[in-house]
Amino acid sequence: MKTKDKSRRWMWWFLGAIAATQLYFVRELLAAFALFALGFGAIAALVGAVYMLHSGWAVAVDRLAESKHPVVAYTKLRVNSVEDFARRGVVAAVANSEELAKRALGRSAAAR
Repeated sequence: MKTKDKSRRWMWWFLGAIAATQLYFVRELLAAFALFALGFGAIAALVGAVYMLHSGWAVAVDRLAESKHPVVAYTKLRVNSVEDFARRGVVAAVANSEELAKRALGRSAAAR
């Protein structure tokens, strides 16, 4: 009878140790899943925020491009002149702007 009680005690201890080990691994897996879910959630939130910023920026640029405000018109003119600098070279663009300035000065002197 005593041997059966001792073997049963060891059996229960062994089964308890196996159950505790299994519960530990289950907890560890759930913790790892929670960490991965938080990580992927943070990445998704970051991608969503960048997408929203990009969409807002695109709408703002479209509205600004359609604007008739004088500052916007002046800025478009300056951007076009920079494009001319890049296309023809700085020397040719500066020479052209000097020629335009001379013509403008000649017209204003003739108008007086």
